[in-house]
Amino acid sequence: MSIFTCWRVLPAALFVLSHLLFPQASFAAEKALNILYTGAMRGELEPCGCSPETQSGGLARLSGFISDQKAALGPYILVDSGNTFAPDTAQGRLKAEAQLRSLGMMGYDAVAVHISKAPFDSGFTARLVKEHRVATLPKRGAIKALKGGLKVNISSDARLLKKGMINVLISGKPVGELKAVKGWDVVITSSGEVLEEPVRSGRTTIVSGYPKAEKLGILTLKLDRRGKVAGSANRWVVLKKDAPEDPAVRAVLKEYDLKVAALLKEEELKPVSGGLYLGAQSCVECHEPHVQSWKATKHALAFATLERAGKSKDPECVVCHTVGFGEEGGFLSLKSTPELANVQCESCHGAGREHSVDFGPMRVMGKEICLKCHTHENSPLFDYEKYLEKIKH
Repeated sequence: MSIFTCWRVLPAALFVLSHLLFPQASFAAEKALNILYTGAMRGELEPCGCSPETQSGGLARLSGFISDQKAALGPYILVDSGNTFAPDTAQGRLKAEAQLRSLGMMGYDAVAVHISKAPFDSGFTARLVKEHRVATLPKRGAIKALKGGLKVNISSDARLLKKGMINVLISGKPVGELKAVKGWDVVITSSGEVLEEPVRSGRTTIVSGYPKAEKLGILTLKLDRRGKVAGSANRWVVLKKDAPEDPAVRAVLKEYDLKVAALLKEEELKPVSGGLYLGAQSCVECHEPHVQSWKATKHALAFATLERAGKSKDPECVVCHTVGFGEEGGFLSLKSTPELANVQCESCHGAGREHSVDFGPMRVMGKEICLKCHTHENSPLFDYEKYLEKIKH
């Protein structure tokens, strides 16, 4: 063999030898895809602020986190699995507008607006989707995404499985039903169930959007050299009050607050009429010691907390910080019915007009009265026995 022939053969021989000695070198480097997911928002734009130390979530914080971590998270897809909206009311429609505007700004790859327990009419939703350029998931169809060279098929139709792609199914069904799904790599539900850890069903990983977007889910898919899902890991991002906010989304939420305040102005225009509610000042004549002890509680300053949080014009907040809001003769505004601001005697014991006439018994106070406002979402640390000690009189 000539020296020239040796030089031609040597590279091929070295290639074969290296793969015999180091077989791992023949595999392409492992890849990964992050799936950032939300679901079951149900109109929640941000925490109410009643318990800022423990409450988490909010669209401005969510957008801020994604923007700050974009490089570290990539490649990723961003998906909302539905049950996005609040009920169809005047305020609910304002929320829907703020939500879709924010989701569009964040660049969601797929938003399942059709998976909802309280959908709006199609014309209203379609207008917002088009105006804010939201990538909505079709009822019958799929969204194809290319992320870091990885092909992803996102659909809410279990029949639309695609070979050679990472398949992500969106659903609103409970986890128990979704265990029967076959062939899909990932199923994301907006059923509202809390799954701290994913549920495995064969080769399928099932996750659930955290209710009211209190947490952002990140499911990391590990892929083999053929692009097949070989494993996964899930983590939750808790966005508390110290999380950075996206100023652009914060501006959207401020605009929403102004529009909600305009709704409350319509209530302020209603004539003030005598009703069942009297206000704490009417209780002083017979119950002065009790009224004085009430004045030393946080209940007596409840409306001021709304003003500090910028929510004194939000009906969903005002109802728990005043007396009889939304009822005949109840609180209308600080200007027209200041005597009914704050959490007062009648908030717990019931309307007092009849009692002032015949001195008959009032409503029996119990835990269920407190739970109307001290919900898990608004007051996660609420303990009836401990809180009762703070307001006893």
